[in-house]
Amino acid sequence: MRLPEEVIVGEDLLSVLGDELRRLFDVRRILLLTGPNVRRLYGKTVEGSLGGAGFEFGVMVIEVPSLDTASEVLARNSDAQLVIGLGGGKPIDVAKYVAYKSGVPIVSVPTSAAHDGIASPFASLKGAMKPYSMVTLPPKMVIADIDVIAGSPPRLIRSGIGDLIAKLTAVEDWRLSNQEKNEYFGEYAAHLALLSAKVAMENSESIGVLSKEGIRTLVEALISAGVAAGIAGSSRPCSGSEHLIGHAIDLLEPGRGLHGEKVGVATTLSAALHGMDWRRVRDVLERAGAPTGFGQLGISRDIACRAIVRAPAIRPERYTILHKLGLNYEEACSLVDEVGVA
Repeated sequence: MRLPEEVIVGEDLLSVLGDELRRLFDVRRILLLTGPNVRRLYGKTVEGSLGGAGFEFGVMVIEVPSLDTASEVLARNSDAQLVIGLGGGKPIDVAKYVAYKSGVPIVSVPTSAAHDGIASPFASLKGAMKPYSMVTLPPKMVIADIDVIAGSPPRLIRSGIGDLIAKLTAVEDWRLSNQEKNEYFGEYAAHLALLSAKVAMENSESIGVLSKEGIRTLVEALISAGVAAGIAGSSRPCSGSEHLIGHAIDLLEPGRGLHGEKVGVATTLSAALHGMDWRRVRDVLERAGAPTGFGQLGISRDIACRAIVRAPAIRPERYTILHKLGLNYEEACSLVDEVGVA
């Protein structure tokens, strides 16, 4: 099991980032990866904190989270002893990959709570052979400033709850594969992932109104889900048929909707196929102010149906309810209409 060594969740943490790093790491040279908007908003604070703690550091702004970008970062920063990912998924994913390839620790400093990648050992980069995440290493430290995350666009926060409720069907798919394909099933990792989903569902209204308490709960649940993946040694407790549908949509209609938005809606479909209470899933999304249908994301009924059919081929080795049922186009459209996500 590879897990974060320390997780700090609180307020006004960016100004003391350098002191926290100095306490845990005996390094001199740091590479800071961030996005253009995040650097404009928080770069002065973070860079001042690192310099004040006596670190030497370089900064690179990540525009596109791709393998090419990561390779460029690696080529230009071979002397980095620690990598920080400051921002949303893009810089953190690139930071994970760069740290993994360099053999140095990574520190995750999320400025939004859109998905569970802030603490997981998986990175999603464009240009990879497959549309799903690759295995790297989990962050050594996660520092989540609730004040900063609360100031991120509301859509990003509500996307996070979609990625969390996906654990309901991901665990069912994992259990199904254990029963029918004798795949390893980790009871503890599964329960931890389900607990993350349950906590988010119980607090969906406070998350939806963007209260500080709700956002803190969301962040802690996302971190917990990432830890569940680290315990399992794979993304199985966090990613199942609902994620495959989301990945298929990405291939068919790139750029439509946020990751958590798509998998949140897809979770209602997967829940229906598993015989679960899919209406409860939809109600949670609605209470949180998250999308409940693909149409809200500009995704047509036809694309949704085609994505369901195509999804099993995204990862043929990852057995899910979609692999078992093998829905054709007409059956997929019937499911989309029944659940009302067109």
